[in-house]
Amino acid sequence: MPSKKATTTKTKPAAIPHRRVTDDPVIAIKQSILQHLTYTLARNEGGATPRDWFWATSMAVRDRVLDRLIATQAQHNEKNVRRAYYLSLEYLMGRLLVSTLQNSGEYDHARQALAELGVDWEPLRRAEDDMGLGNGGLGRLAACFLDSMATLDLPAIGYGINYEFGLFRQAFDEHGNQMEHPDSWMLDGTPWEISHPENSQTVKIYGSVENVFDDSGNYRPVWTNTQELMGMPFDIPVPGYGTKTVNILRLWTSHATEPLDLTVFNAGGYVEAVRDKVTRETVSKVLYPNDKTENGKELRLVQQYFFVACSLKDMIRRHLRANGNTWDNFSDKVTVQLNDTHPAIAVAELMRILIDEEDVGWTKAWGIVTATFAYTNHTLLPEALEKWGVGLFERVLPRHLQIIFEINRRHLEDVEAKWPGDVGKLQVCSIVEEGGEKQLRMAHLAVVGSHAVNGVAALHTELLKANLFPEFDELFPGRFRNKTNGITPRRWLLDCNPRLADLITKTLGHDRWPRDLKRLDALSAHAGDAAFQQEFMAIKRANKVDLARLIKELCDVEVSPDALFDVQIKRLHEYKRQHLNLLHIMALYRRLLQDPYLDVVPRVFVFAAKAAPGYELAKNIIRAINVIGDHINHDPRINGKLKVVFLPNYRVSMAERIIPASDLSEQISTAGKEASGTGNMKLALNGSLTIGTLDGANVEIKEEVGDENIFIFGLTVEEVDALNRHGYNPFNYYHADAELKAVIDWLGSDYFTPGEHHAFRQLHHSLLDGGDPYKVLADFRAYSDAQLEVEQAYRDPQRWARMAICNTARVGKFSSDRTIAEYAEDIWKLPPVAID
Repeated sequence: MPSKKATTTKTKPAAIPHRRVTDDPVIAIKQSILQHLTYTLARNEGGATPRDWFWATSMAVRDRVLDRLIATQAQHNEKNVRRAYYLSLEYLMGRLLVSTLQNSGEYDHARQALAELGVDWEPLRRAEDDMGLGNGGLGRLAACFLDSMATLDLPAIGYGINYEFGLFRQAFDEHGNQMEHPDSWMLDGTPWEISHPENSQTVKIYGSVENVFDDSGNYRPVWTNTQELMGMPFDIPVPGYGTKTVNILRLWTSHATEPLDLTVFNAGGYVEAVRDKVTRETVSKVLYPNDKTENGKELRLVQQYFFVACSLKDMIRRHLRANGNTWDNFSDKVTVQLNDTHPAIAVAELMRILIDEEDVGWTKAWGIVTATFAYTNHTLLPEALEKWGVGLFERVLPRHLQIIFEINRRHLEDVEAKWPGDVGKLQVCSIVEEGGEKQLRMAHLAVVGSHAVNGVAALHTELLKANLFPEFDELFPGRFRNKTNGITPRRWLLDCNPRLADLITKTLGHDRWPRDLKRLDALSAHAGDAAFQQEFMAIKRANKVDLARLIKELCDVEVSPDALFDVQIKRLHEYKRQHLNLLHIMALYRRLLQDPYLDVVPRVFVFAAKAAPGYELAKNIIRAINVIGDHINHDPRINGKLKVVFLPNYRVSMAERIIPASDLSEQISTAGKEASGTGNMKLALNGSLTIGTLDGANVEIKEEVGDENIFIFGLTVEEVDALNRHGYNPFNYYHADAELKAVIDWLGSDYFTPGEHHAFRQLHHSLLDGGDPYKVLADFRAYSDAQLEVEQAYRDPQRWARMAICNTARVGKFSSDRTIAEYAEDIWKLPPVAID
């Protein structure tokens, strides 16, 4: 393991010259690896560990990427380009070595060099920790978008927080409960970050506002008595694939402006002397602190403002350096995308800078703000739309509260003009929610303060306009538009499924498809070819063998690669309905117990998910899956026909091992609840068939792959709405379906937890007395019937192979390159800039 000094992200290792002394790229990168092993890590070849080799290889490829980064930034600065800035509270980057090698064109060279050095690739590759900078789909989407922006030669910078600890490292105790441990991903440092203390920014928080008038009698409020945070930037290079462009992800680490009170220290107050330092560093300490407490809520708000304020200051620094002291062309040179509501405070912060610090008039300032920002909405759940209590907000950001109140006052004048005398419209459209404790609706602020608002799937966008923001859609015609999400095919096929990638390249006769995923359409012509089917399914089986090995390692469960691998991997939430999957598993198990000779397709049910630490019902669902799964796995009466595994600590690197091995992709959210989903795209791209509702991007996947290559079931959005209007009663379904009733009663008993009554009380209650808000019972029978269709298809190997191939061939639309190209053309007005 590299020494702490060698691996810390606080200092830069000594640079090792890598100027080519040979034209042979394999020899060149081999020399660079050995130089870093010796002079950066102080290791010799004989004593080097896989982690040492990982570091040396990463530093060698980083050297080459930094050459391109410097050239990229120089040409962008010389041309004074328009830039897109992507603000996201999370980036689920995963591991970076393989993707950086692939995108930089050094993958084959490095593999050959390491082989010649006698270094085993797999232990080296797996020595890298996943970056703990994100949680779920929101953060992984942001990471895919960064990859695509660079690949499309778009001048762009991502901004976020450099969390010292990720969400948490998940484990399960002996009772199947989720246990949360610190995700200390930065403990040994990372080779990818480059610190730039010279670009640190100071941010003010707390304090009060003094009502001051200048000599001309103009009102000049002053934000005073504040506390300060310092943000230090760390850059991660983001190389494009097949291009010379290298953009950056800039992450902020929080520090105290005065790390040590020397007077207090010298007086013997050693702890008190560093108290401010510890408090300030807490801001970038943990991703998503639990907001069940007031302190947790306050920390989240400070986190959001900290990264937004640092990022805006950095954008402004770059703009003023290139354009002089003028704001006239700011929105011509700067476009900012708000990834969900977390960075929505940027609207008020830019207004504060313009009117308080730059003396720009309100009307002109508001014009700059709305021309600069665009907002992506990621949820249809009203409870997930971020709100802040006015009291908390006033304590942390008193001046911003005044500005938001003024934005709202002027906004409501427009609402009144549109709908004179309509108090209901005023209440619905107001940024400030009245009644009880006043709250700020951050989604409303983002909509009002942006020139474009987009949903992330066609259905999601229509529901945004029809259900969530109908008044805003009418008030701002043309502001709402759709940008269906996508995934980078580099990571989610080329990197994670090299066997399939090689087959595709061989079959198509070229390697241009990772930059143009629609080229996979040509594989459709091979879907019925027996020889191609055999190769395709042999790769699937080899990937399943690999996953079976991982399952044995992590869960100590033996599974057969010849079984159907039924996969549900996503954040644990009621609307994603992992519990619907569980009820079906229990029904299958019950059928086998009643008829041991029942002919069922052997299945391995694979779950992976984290539940938010404060989400008790989700954690109860995890426990139920673990406990019931363990019981099924050890029941000799069913002869191993069903296996249930819950892989712990789900993360990007684990997804990269599960997805290539999946046969069936569970996308079973309640219709109208999933904005898009991207796991559905990754799984389909790797030849996994979807069983799902008409929700999110499932609708568009169905359109692309064809009705005959997907298993659709369940209530539609309209049918869910009708049920809600007429009064949904889960007991009607419970009493009407004998199998469903038996399974739910079984769940509510102590059969699976002898001596522990009501182990799954929360889950059982949610399905019946809790009203079953996500219509699990209403969709159970349709889901069970669709699973019978899955069985029928899987029994026909040729049919299944054809369906799987068609899924891989026909999902080219879902490349994040297509999504980003649409953002660039329609929202950002951002032309590509090729790097010489």
